[in-house]
Amino acid sequence: MPPVPEPVLPARVRSFLGSTPRYATLATLNADGSPHQAVVWYLVRDDVIVVNSREGRRWPANLRRDARVGFAVQAAEDAVTIDALAEALDDPVGAQADIAEMARRYDTPEMASREIARFQTERRITFLLHPQRIHIHGEPG
Repeated sequence: MPPVPEPVLPARVRSFLGSTPRYATLATLNADGSPHQAVVWYLVRDDVIVVNSREGRRWPANLRRDARVGFAVQAAEDAVTIDALAEALDDPVGAQADIAEMARRYDTPEMASREIARFQTERRITFLLHPQRIHIHGEPG
């Protein structure tokens, strides 16, 4: 059976996710099958969502074990939820670049500089979230 092609992010979804820095909720599965949720920063690149974490946290460990992930962003009555498969990028240099880009997106320049310095002391990992199903609520965009 051929692989299922990834859905392309519709323009209005890409605009909603990329226009204003918004926080996302990431849902993963613990080893016992129970859900785990975390609030995360993210980037949109082409048709994938980029998330990044310090190694040792629960949600990256969950994604390494089971790549299925739920991703949700809401603003007032508008929301986008994405069922995705996560791909770990074991590239420490790239992971530092990704978290630095996120810090500059989400924080003031002064705060971003302080956070980037702290992040550089951590082992970081980036995951690419490949959308499998996209759900649009309201009129995002």
